[in-house]
Amino acid sequence: MNIQIRNIYKIFGKKPEAQLAKVKDGMGKDDLLDATGHTLGLDNISLDIEAGQIFVIMGLSGSGKSTLIRHFNRLIEPTDGHILVDGNDVMAMNPQQLEDFRRHKISMVFQRFGLFPHKTVLENTAYGLQIQGLGPAERDKKANYWLEQVGLKGFEQQHPHQLSGGMQQRVGLARALTTDPEILLMDEAFSALDPLIRREMQDQLLELQKSLNKTIVFITHDLDEALRLGDKIAILRDGKLVQTGSPEEILLSPADDYVQAFIQDVNRARVLTAGHVLQPAKLTVTLKSQPAQVLELIRSNGADYACVLDGRHLKGLITQLDAQRACQEQADGLHDYLSAVHTVHCDTELEQVLPELLTRHGGPIAVTDNDGQFEGWVCREKLIALVA
Repeated sequence: MNIQIRNIYKIFGKKPEAQLAKVKDGMGKDDLLDATGHTLGLDNISLDIEAGQIFVIMGLSGSGKSTLIRHFNRLIEPTDGHILVDGNDVMAMNPQQLEDFRRHKISMVFQRFGLFPHKTVLENTAYGLQIQGLGPAERDKKANYWLEQVGLKGFEQQHPHQLSGGMQQRVGLARALTTDPEILLMDEAFSALDPLIRREMQDQLLELQKSLNKTIVFITHDLDEALRLGDKIAILRDGKLVQTGSPEEILLSPADDYVQAFIQDVNRARVLTAGHVLQPAKLTVTLKSQPAQVLELIRSNGADYACVLDGRHLKGLITQLDAQRACQEQADGLHDYLSAVHTVHCDTELEQVLPELLTRHGGPIAVTDNDGQFEGWVCREKLIALVA
């Protein structure tokens, strides 16, 4: 589901509407508090979140990030502005429409797990389905499925106090996914976990997202986490939107000193992956292509080589010299003239890609997806720019 945030303002205090004009005229957070006793939570926030994205909203404490995410399901009402989900204004929903939206379209994972201590893991996971009115057999079936997906098969009858923090958060994630929401809100969902468990949860979320393709709004104060998870990142400061962009854009073109201070200590090579430095192949041919045809394509495109594919899988590359040799030898195909290519997965960290880049003496490095299908090449210039 696409989400459009349009000019959201949130002012906390006894008479927030009366202070709105002052904020729209440019009064800042500190001045508003001094003059009126009201707190400015959000100041004219507008964002576009595409369906299927992991959209990260980050900032320091007091930046407004948790306030903003609670507007998506109207746990907090805005002072002014609109949130549109697939064109439907959440702020205009009546109580029944809002209840239906919360039950079927959107789920939330909290920082402190939010589990019922007296319920079993299975009962906690199935709770949303119970609220939806599903019968015991159907909700247990779905809950069991998602518990298995998050690695908790066998723990169904345990209670939250019998689980580690990481396992409790897995229950929270399974509970959110069991209702099959189209939007998943995650408010500092991993910040209470130990670093190793936190990274495992990040890995699991990324792995699940490949098949789920949910619209995920993820709140964090940790830039490493934001860069690792986010397709797009929005950075807030004192209730204002400072910058929005891809991880590469945030790292290479910080909007101001505030963003620069965030990124200065980031180990980019451990956060970014081969997928972040991907460039599409300029020229591809199939394994069944005729050598003369391939040679002409390479020459006419001014290329050094062509990628040879079998379906979507990369079999190797053929250079102009090898294509010319295949023509001279009147070969029926390309198979015996291919050069092997080093391949990395799209999720491979740049820290692991960089040594390969430095030792391959100019040879290209191919990038594949989870199914081994060819996605493109590592762009050396982008990799060096991101890591430097």
